[in-house]
Amino acid sequence: MPFRDTIIPFVSSRTLGYVALMAVAVGMYSLLPIVKEATSYRDIGDIPSDMHASLSLILGCLLVFRTNTAYNRWWEARTLWGTLVNSERNLAVKLTTLVDLHQDDRVFLKDCLSRFPKQLMVHLRSPRGASMHIPLDNVRKIYQWVGQERKTGKLDAVAVRVIDMELAKLLEVCGACERIARTPFIRSYRIFVRQCIAIFMFSFPWGIAQDFQWWTVPLTIIVSYFMLGMEVVAENVEEPFGFDEDDLDLEGMCKTIEQSVHEVFEPS
Repeated sequence: MPFRDTIIPFVSSRTLGYVALMAVAVGMYSLLPIVKEATSYRDIGDIPSDMHASLSLILGCLLVFRTNTAYNRWWEARTLWGTLVNSERNLAVKLTTLVDLHQDDRVFLKDCLSRFPKQLMVHLRSPRGASMHIPLDNVRKIYQWVGQERKTGKLDAVAVRVIDMELAKLLEVCGACERIARTPFIRSYRIFVRQCIAIFMFSFPWGIAQDFQWWTVPLTIIVSYFMLGMEVVAENVEEPFGFDEDDLDLEGMCKTIEQSVHEVFEPS
């Protein structure tokens, strides 16, 4: 619905509401060149419109690269968690099919597989330098169980190889997610984009006030909303494992994995 997707987000979305407030603040700033036009200093401070055309071209290229890079990080993270969902299901099915599990083994493996997504989520959201890698320790316990079952002859070499393939995917997903979470966007480039936006928004009202008069305020607010919004949204999206509204629904995916694992180990 147009109303739901255009008007309501100003109230319901914390990110868009914040961007709207900043745009209004820039709009209030645009009153300065309008007031100046009504004084004897109207010829002072005017900025040629060609300057904004050049800045718009440069800023457009910077913002396109910024938003594309941020979205690529978000999409890669979503793809990795989709792989995690599939790997957990595959591993649960193979463990219950290839091995004659005792009840204690079922409970142990079910708990390990159910806990891994939540442990990974907490690990990705924790500050750097955490003393213990809990998801890695969880997978290590499953590998220890596989080794013991191999020694007792309950698992043959083929079954071990099949299970190892799925366990390795868990660690690969973990490592790739860590790379995204621990490698922030280039700080110098982020500062460079923000400086360019600041220069553009500072000069924009002074370049159009002479032609648009009081229309300068709404025009400045609209342009500021989209310029600032692209940067703010890109900043939120480039860190996909957090708590912002645009971040991945890790809690929901953890619940999906847990339900799938329970369905496999405890069929109705």
